[in-house]
Amino acid sequence: MNAIRAIGFDLFNTLITVEPQTLEDANKRLFSSLSGSGFELDADSFRKAHRAAAIRHIDQGRRDGRETHNRFWIRDALEEQGCRVSPDDARIGAAVEAYFSAFLEHCRLLPGTAEMLTVLRSFYRLGLLTNFTHGPAAREILSHMSLDPFFQVVVISGEFGYRKPDPRPFDELVKHLGVESRQVLFVGDDPEPDILGAGRAGLNPVWSTYVRDQQIPFAAGVLYPEHMDPEPGVPRISSWDDLFPLLGLPEKP
Repeated sequence: MNAIRAIGFDLFNTLITVEPQTLEDANKRLFSSLSGSGFELDADSFRKAHRAAAIRHIDQGRRDGRETHNRFWIRDALEEQGCRVSPDDARIGAAVEAYFSAFLEHCRLLPGTAEMLTVLRSFYRLGLLTNFTHGPAAREILSHMSLDPFFQVVVISGEFGYRKPDPRPFDELVKHLGVESRQVLFVGDDPEPDILGAGRAGLNPVWSTYVRDQQIPFAAGVLYPEHMDPEPGVPRISSWDDLFPLLGLPEKP
């Protein structure tokens, strides 16, 4: 690891976690916003249509690497309920903001994260790469958690247009870090987008299993299969103290 000049991090379940009730709360806020905007909807029917739309768009994104956005999920779900509306309609925009307000309230920083980043930024350029469909909400979360000052670059799939494991977001991260791919360590928890994606893009992946090992409950999404493991040989860390020796740093620099 002596050639490493920069470190990239995933966000969710790597640096922060989201409480289990988040998606339920977010969906309630979404439905309440739409109902308040005049849409006459059946809650259960809309919820099922919204989830089905999300799965369709995300599956397409897995095939072509392109990021989707929640406004299209909502548009499709509304059309399923007989409401034809543009995804750019202001009422959908308000519903998106209502949905993501739940994430801001339910995010929690993993123990020792701020201290770890404080140490590493003295030695390395630091970057963040996250799959998150709505860029403004992701940036608000980073600000709320006081994480944004640590990073020289933040790449959010909803802003960039492509999502991990596609190589293009990793290439964008590397470009703005100002180093070569082989000089970047990428730390993430999700084997397919983070570990497989980083490796294919030429970065050095490190699998973070703190949330898994500590059995921390979190809001599970519909994006990737659970309980998948990376290929053998990928370094694994279960605490931030495990990261320092990989980098040739003492455990408590």
